[in-house]
Amino acid sequence: MPTTVGLTLGKFAPLHKGHEYLIQTALSQVEELICLIYDSPEVTPIPLPTRSQWLRTLFPTVNVIELYGAPQEVGDTPEIKKRHEDFILKTLAGRKITHFFSSEFYGEHMSRALGAQDCRVDSSRATVPISGTAVRANPYTHRDKLSPVVYRDLIANIVFLGAPATGKTTLAEALAQKHHTLWMPEYGREYWEAHQSERRLTLSQLVEIAEGHLEREEQKLLEADRFLFTDTNALTTYQFSLYYHNAVHPRLAALAEACLPRYRHVFVCDTDIAYDDTWDRSGDANRHAFQEQILADLQARKIPYTTVQGSLERRIAQVEQTLGKIAL
Repeated sequence: MPTTVGLTLGKFAPLHKGHEYLIQTALSQVEELICLIYDSPEVTPIPLPTRSQWLRTLFPTVNVIELYGAPQEVGDTPEIKKRHEDFILKTLAGRKITHFFSSEFYGEHMSRALGAQDCRVDSSRATVPISGTAVRANPYTHRDKLSPVVYRDLIANIVFLGAPATGKTTLAEALAQKHHTLWMPEYGREYWEAHQSERRLTLSQLVEIAEGHLEREEQKLLEADRFLFTDTNALTTYQFSLYYHNAVHPRLAALAEACLPRYRHVFVCDTDIAYDDTWDRSGDANRHAFQEQILADLQARKIPYTTVQGSLERRIAQVEQTLGKIAL
């Protein structure tokens, strides 16, 4: 059994370098560290499991405990302090805490209630001059104070699917310009032009497309501001694999399956615009057939999507209507 057990707590909304410094300091002073993380929908729309996963990823030795139903009041009155103390003591269920780590005023009364040493860390924010309020107001400006693990989850990754020549690229690029952020071009087109043989790619080459697209997409998530507009994903590559080979490499199948939680929203560009018959495309009839495949696949996977139609201006308006509901 450890002889020194530390405790810290917070909303971590989001987890920033100041929090990391607090936790690193605590880990250097105790044999075991418990971190209590509050559900706090009134402060942040970021789900508690997402915030907990940040802690578990960056600090795998910390015992992270998620707290639902905790008191939400913040203040220095005896009544508010007593409610928080009672809740924490009930959560710990008699577990002995020797050190309580914080950078806030509640360090004094919570340490006393726990019978623990009051360990204040960077209360003046001199070592890491940042606040959660500032980060929430503009994560992009303060992204140097956020781990990449955290920052990527603050970006709404919006993907556009659809058959070839349905306007995905045009729409993604236009929205990125409108929101002063980045868009992710379809890597498959670039790869196909460089590596196709008689207009075909092998099963392993299709895996390379999906993996290459994902690698580039991850980098753009770290550079985007609020939104990343992504032109296609592994679901499209999956459909091309069926089209070429009537088979799918297991690795590509796994990448396609992982698309469900990856994107904040899926838009499908309709085939109601004129077909651009370039040398690398296989005709308007195939465009409609491929569109039906994509829609059937989304429905089979139970992936929600919104269809956008009409002119570019109308499609932008349709996307904007949804973006206002889903951005963090």
